[in-house]
Amino acid sequence: MADVKLTIGGRPYDVHCADGQEAQLAQLASVIDEKVRTMPGGTEVRQLLFAALMLADEMQEARGKVEKTEPQSDSLRAAVALAESREAQTRDELKAAIAREQDAIKALETARQNSATTAPSTNPSNDRALLQIADRIEALAGKVEQLP
Repeated sequence: MADVKLTIGGRPYDVHCADGQEAQLAQLASVIDEKVRTMPGGTEVRQLLFAALMLADEMQEARGKVEKTEPQSDSLRAAVALAESREAQTRDELKAAIAREQDAIKALETARQNSATTAPSTNPSNDRALLQIADRIEALAGKVEQLP
């Protein structure tokens, strides 16, 4: 246990507290002292009573504000959870779309490579047949030009 000497309203008080709580206790005493000093006159007990009443009123107002904000914070937490869930779902969908695109690119590259390696080979007999057809077309074109 630690011993702390506090001064409230100009009067010293010796108080015991748990080790490590001295600074917190001194801070609380300064808040009470500030309230007591705002009330001139009256007895010491009366000043302390009014300081306690004012602090209790402030505490009650603060609790009321907390109670009003709790439903809002609950709805905000729910909105954040929903947004995080949607983000995760969208991320998964995006990963799947990227995987599909990569598969499509690989398939196109494979098809392009296959088409390049399976280009039509020139067959000498086909080349001769094409030349003969071209010669016949030229001969017919010459005859057509001679027609009156």
